[in-house]
Amino acid sequence: MGALVGGLILLVVGLCLRRLLGLGSRRGSRIGRPDVLAPAHLALYTSFSNEIETQIAIISVSLNDAFEDRDSGRQENAWHLVRISAAEWQRVVGILTAMLDAIQRNLSKPHALIPYRGIVARRFHSRSMIDLLRMYEFLDQLLFRSRARFHLQVHMLRKAAATLTKEFTRAYNYGERTEDRPAELWQRLDIYSHDFDLVNKEALMAFRAFLSCLSPKSLQSFAGELEPILRREARPASLSAD
Repeated sequence: MGALVGGLILLVVGLCLRRLLGLGSRRGSRIGRPDVLAPAHLALYTSFSNEIETQIAIISVSLNDAFEDRDSGRQENAWHLVRISAAEWQRVVGILTAMLDAIQRNLSKPHALIPYRGIVARRFHSRSMIDLLRMYEFLDQLLFRSRARFHLQVHMLRKAAATLTKEFTRAYNYGERTEDRPAELWQRLDIYSHDFDLVNKEALMAFRAFLSCLSPKSLQSFAGELEPILRREARPASLSAD
């Protein structure tokens, strides 16, 4: 009991010191334009941002059209558009996951503090994401080292993408298998799509921040590791249950 009380006291003292020193402040983390990248850094960033943003746009437009067709009574065409969204979702989450994995493997390369503060739970709509992000927000307050915090944030983004993919896949597969597609199912698809869009935007911000701290030599090595990711051309026709 004494050890538990002592640990809680240390935790409270640490959090108080962190607040007094301003280490946990997020003020200004979203203010101002992103760091300017050198041409080579910008070229690598643009190659990924264009690909991810294009696929996310396809998902968003397809789902929006699916809702319109459903409301107009064109049920089969509406679900066909959901299938398109599902296939593109699987493709973009593969690119996103590979990119975040590469960042984690190369966290020793940045030569400066990475200017990325992470995301907050209140911007998300799904209960699973809100619960997940609140837990990570708490853990983030316990970390003092910038590199450790960024590592946690990248891990959180990867976990968030996996969680949303699992939830979307479960809902999609239920509608595909049973052809039972009530309004509540469509609402969940809409919410998961909204949150997935936010996760991808935040992941690109973290990617840009990471690139801004790489030397030209480190960038060359990192780019070589990322190059095969965008060459993948396979487009899955459906999602698995997992």
